Amino acid sequence: MTQLYYPLNSLREGNWFKLICGASFQHLPAVRNLTLAYALAGVDCIDVAADPAVIEMAQEALQVAGKLTTAAQEQGLNIPGKPWLMVSLNDGEDPHFRKAQFNPNLCPADCPRPCETICPAQAIVFQNTNEVSSGVIEQRCYGCGRCLPVCPSQLIYTRSYVSSRSALAQLILETGIDALEIHTQVGHFTDFQLLWRVIAPWVYRLKLIAISCPDDEGLIDYLWALYQLIAPLPCALVWQTDGRPMSGDIGIGTTRATVKLSEKVLAAKLPGYVQLAGGTNHHTVAKLEAAGLLKGKEREEKERGGEEQNASFPIPNSPPYIAGVAYGSYARVLLLPILDELEKLNEQEVAAHMAASPNPSFRHLEKFPTLLWQAVARAYSLVSQLKSSQQLPEAIAFAGNGE
Repeated sequence: MTQLYYPLNSLREGNWFKLICGASFQHLPAVRNLTLAYALAGVDCIDVAADPAVIEMAQEALQVAGKLTTAAQEQGLNIPGKPWLMVSLNDGEDPHFRKAQFNPNLCPADCPRPCETICPAQAIVFQNTNEVSSGVIEQRCYGCGRCLPVCPSQLIYTRSYVSSRSALAQLILETGIDALEIHTQVGHFTDFQLLWRVIAPWVYRLKLIAISCPDDEGLIDYLWALYQLIAPLPCALVWQTDGRPMSGDIGIGTTRATVKLSEKVLAAKLPGYVQLAGGTNHHTVAKLEAAGLLKGKEREEKERGGEEQNASFPIPNSPPYIAGVAYGSYARVLLLPILDELEKLNEQEVAAHMAASPNPSFRHLEKFPTLLWQAVARAYSLVSQLKSSQQLPEAIAFAGNGE
């Protein structure tokens, strides 16, 4: 298996793992460090915002991961190749493409500030320093909306945006991305069609197209209409079943919706692969196994023969198993303690050098090897659940325990 096609083979074998950094998440240090840790843990794809600065930061992290391949092997990791880099777009209103906003000056002095506590991205702060002002840190906010209902004064609102069609061709041509994901909803066909007209001439440059859609009445008919619009494709196609968006870090119940939705889409036998998202966490693989939706190892070996010699991008009829899982909020929160520790070390480093402003390199995870391999260990603990043929290397296991 060549490095070029290992993500495609992961789709075929049913152990595709995608990291979702967030369609609206633009905190560059976090994107870079999440990308680095999960790339070293062996993910197949990394999904980021359609922002040139974010894309550049993720690509930089992937280059660093490539340079650390030998070090990773010494830790007992086998990195099959470079993950594909995907960017997310939307054809209309979508919760993934919004930011929370409020005026902190209007907040009552006695407010307990539940918004600050509930925010999983630590995007809401109440302090005024040279670097941070009270309110929403826009780059950190990824639009989960959990702050909206808890505000006692109902001061928080959201600002939504739609991907710029005029900039798409330039984005595909100049950034060197591998894949696109389009977020859509039932009833958005006309908007999807307008977006696709811009994308279609450049699809030949891509390795994968993903379509993400939540459940709704008429979903299957809508997905078939989209397929008829975009077919034939020169690349792989993934249907992302968006169960409960941006909720994987809440608890076990959140994964039920996406598993149920995946069964619905699998039953429709749409051409392409089916991948879970929205509410995925460390319970997801166990639920898929219980539902019989994961491809067994014996079946995998029987069906694999000869595929590597024909490493093209077919659009098969959807097999009766899940091709993979995308992890977003849970995957990010899993590494949050280490990223917080990195920030503290950065502050100490800056103070020690009496720098006027933080040197960007201080925020690079690879500058602190102990934290790096702890982050990789945490990422690997999630990746290996899906890629079950891999065992957690002893050195990585120790690193994950802070040894």
